[in-house]
Amino acid sequence: MGISVTSITVQRDAAIPTWFGIGGRAETFAVPSSADELRACLEIDPTLRVLGDGANLLVHDAGVSELVVSLAQGEFAAVRPLPGSDGAPDRETVVIRAGAGANLPKAIVEAVRLGLAGLEGLGGIPASIGGALVMNAGGAFGQIADSVQRVHALDRGGRHVSLERDQIAFSYRHSGLQDLIITSCDLVLRRADPGPLRERLKQVMAYKKASQPMADRSAGCCYKNPTLGAAIPEVGGAGERVSAGLLIDRSGCKGLRVGGAVVSDRHANFITVADGAQASHVIELMEAIERRVLDRFGLRLEREVVVWTRDGL
Repeated sequence: MGISVTSITVQRDAAIPTWFGIGGRAETFAVPSSADELRACLEIDPTLRVLGDGANLLVHDAGVSELVVSLAQGEFAAVRPLPGSDGAPDRETVVIRAGAGANLPKAIVEAVRLGLAGLEGLGGIPASIGGALVMNAGGAFGQIADSVQRVHALDRGGRHVSLERDQIAFSYRHSGLQDLIITSCDLVLRRADPGPLRERLKQVMAYKKASQPMADRSAGCCYKNPTLGAAIPEVGGAGERVSAGLLIDRSGCKGLRVGGAVVSDRHANFITVADGAQASHVIELMEAIERRVLDRFGLRLEREVVVWTRDGL
């Protein structure tokens, strides 16, 4: 059931799809196809929330009251080379414009097929392009910031903003872009032989399948890898970034369960859920993990999973 406001249809009491497959609903939900429709959404609710692929998102069981928008269709889902960027066969780089709602894994596969290098190290990361930019998605094999030329967005007043790469505060799992609504980005990719690119992507995927519970329902890594303020014996030295999974494992959390949520036995930085799980189970389990790591190592873990709540819950 929905109502039409200007050119955009707003659904009532809509499900919010996430990789966890649990959690509350949106009081209102819209899927704009253009910048003008997105501006219409901002007129309805300037505090709206943007839903990406739902891969690192948990929605509280009570749902959210803000308008939720998905940018998964129309101009926001398009990926195309910029005019003039790919015409010369001897050109070493190609600039592609990727919509914020475009699927990152599909973009990676297509880039590899076309012999365009730069994204293959992000294989196995489930995200929309916009979501990947906001969190500067990456891992052991690279980060999306490495390929960014510029980012296009709207501010909360509906005004267009374009930021060059050197204007963006990219760092580990950080971009400083969270206050903007990303609409697209320009990525610089290098021409390369598709064969070795395919092999590289296979290697990245094989590594992740061997070390992560990719077949289970989860939101990927639950915590950012912290930087140590002081040395911890058998963990790392001062100033060193260490594995959150290692800290969680050594705090005795593997297999720890709350209701339908459990810390993965394969990789301790993953929380997986079973049928019957609730968002509250995941939240309670995260709080237990954080307490144990704080008690064991004196470190406060920073969540990578984003939790949407209602009215400060």
